[in-house]
Amino acid sequence: MPTFTNKNSFKIAVTAALVLALAGGAYLYLRGGKQAESYRTAKPTRGEIVSTVTSSGNITPVVSVSVGAAVSGTIKELFVDFNSPVKKGQIIAQIDPATFRAQVEQSKGNYLAAQANLDKAKVTLADTTRTMNRYKDLVKDGSVSVSDYDTYATAAASAKAALGAAQGTVAQAKGSFDQARTNLDYATIRSPVDGIVISRAVDVGQTVAASFTTPTLFTIAQDLTKMQIYATVDESDIGKIKEGGNATFTVDAYPESNFSGVVTQVRNAATTVSNVVTYTVVVGVDNSDLKLKPGMTANVTFITAKKADALKIPTAALRFRPKTADAAGADKDGARVAAKAAGKGGGGKKIYLLKDGLPVAVTITLGIGNDKETEVAGGGLPADAEVIIEAVAAKGKNGASKSGSSAGGPPMGPRL
Repeated sequence: MPTFTNKNSFKIAVTAALVLALAGGAYLYLRGGKQAESYRTAKPTRGEIVSTVTSSGNITPVVSVSVGAAVSGTIKELFVDFNSPVKKGQIIAQIDPATFRAQVEQSKGNYLAAQANLDKAKVTLADTTRTMNRYKDLVKDGSVSVSDYDTYATAAASAKAALGAAQGTVAQAKGSFDQARTNLDYATIRSPVDGIVISRAVDVGQTVAASFTTPTLFTIAQDLTKMQIYATVDESDIGKIKEGGNATFTVDAYPESNFSGVVTQVRNAATTVSNVVTYTVVVGVDNSDLKLKPGMTANVTFITAKKADALKIPTAALRFRPKTADAAGADKDGARVAAKAAGKGGGGKKIYLLKDGLPVAVTITLGIGNDKETEVAGGGLPADAEVIIEAVAAKGKNGASKSGSSAGGPPMGPRL
């Protein structure tokens, strides 16, 4: 029995020793991992900083006119094509006029017949009026009866009414005649402006129907040397953009070139798509060299503010947040610095500086900025501060470095 007890005691002692050894190994492994953690940092710099808002939109002519057909018919001839320059009043297409000419002749015949009937009604009225007047005089001396006079008076009144009806028929026939001539004129399509054809939607022999809507045959740009961009801007940024402000943009056709423009209009009408509210900003563009084509997609950058000598840090530093347990203590160590900065009016954004190998929180006031860099407007940030951009974890067994960054941006600054 004593032998059994000693064996159990021995097993318990061995098990406890193994547990302690494993716990110690895990502690040393984790502790060593923390000690191996390092950070990418960058020092504040001074220089010019530009605040921007980015967007995209399509390039369009300032004035473009859609030329349609007011009558239905078959396209008989086309006199212009894509990129053809045109003058105001120039014939650009012809719808087969045969049907319209026949309608003109028919309506003209109806009009002439109505005029002839009108003349006949005038003669009839004149004859019945004379007869009525003659019988009126004879009634006075008793040569004819009153009933005979009444008969001719009724005939005169009827002739007068017939004259009015004939005049109405003439007016109706003239309207039909004028409409037929107008439709014949509409069969000849003319350019309403000086410009250049940028779109043609029909071919010879094609039938166009203008029963309910006017079909578009051509699109004519009045002046391709003056273009504009309709850019969509998010509601959070629209307040920064003002009419008369500068903008730059690029297009895929010329990736190496930067073009410039001026904000000509900030429209108040909002567009909501999937609960995202945007506004349209119109940018005027000089296209004297005709490099820009209608319909190109422009990547626009609006310049909203600029400073020549600003203290700036990488924007990625604003997104960094430490994940280690030491950071909690570092926040306590940096509380006094943060409070001091907030007391100076720097209570804005918390960033982390590297001190004694640990991140220390500091609160600063932000100024203008963009996706790459942000101005430090206040908070007492030292000029030689090491601003943390991201955390870099220890190397694994295979020698690969594991990044623990929470900055959300590309690595920046020297590696410690």
